[in-house]
Amino acid sequence: MLGNALALRNNAPMFLTLPTLLTWARIVAIPLIVGVFYLDLAPAHQNLIATALFIVVALTDWLDGYLARKLNQTSSFGAFLDPVADKLMVCSALLVLLKLQRVDAFVALVIIGREITISALREWMAQIGASRSVAVHMVGKLKTTVQMVAIPFLLFDGRLFGLIPTRPWGTWLIYAAVVLTIWSMAYYLQKALPEIRAKAR
Repeated sequence: MLGNALALRNNAPMFLTLPTLLTWARIVAIPLIVGVFYLDLAPAHQNLIATALFIVVALTDWLDGYLARKLNQTSSFGAFLDPVADKLMVCSALLVLLKLQRVDAFVALVIIGREITISALREWMAQIGASRSVAVHMVGKLKTTVQMVAIPFLLFDGRLFGLIPTRPWGTWLIYAAVVLTIWSMAYYLQKALPEIRAKAR
């Protein structure tokens, strides 16, 4: 029992560092973003609040990585939790947009399906000691960036600064994200294929 207590004490800091707390905040914010659309508010107000929350939360993704490096508080737990928070946030937002009929089911299926597939692939590759084969690539980063711009545009669903109609721009961007999603999935699967063939023998 004493050994378990000491182990918990030694592991506690990685759960409580500022970068990790910001990552946890992204996860906690997900029900807030979804819940906005169940409040008795005008649709325009729901859109504005949800968009603002999503943007603020998305910015913490950059901030927690910066602080982890700046404060030398990187950890294996943080490296695990960060992409999980991102995927939960994106998938939750897509489901909201699907319910609001602002994205097609095809879009949500491709993006969410890719996240599940690549997450499972990375877990398996890590188990066989080949995680470097599916390390994050530039096309994956570009896909994430395009998604993170498209989703707020679709959540806002109005005219930005009274001039820019965000629905068509968001639609074009989310379809661009779909193309990048398929591209990145094909890239990671191709990189993992030699290991898959070797283990399938």
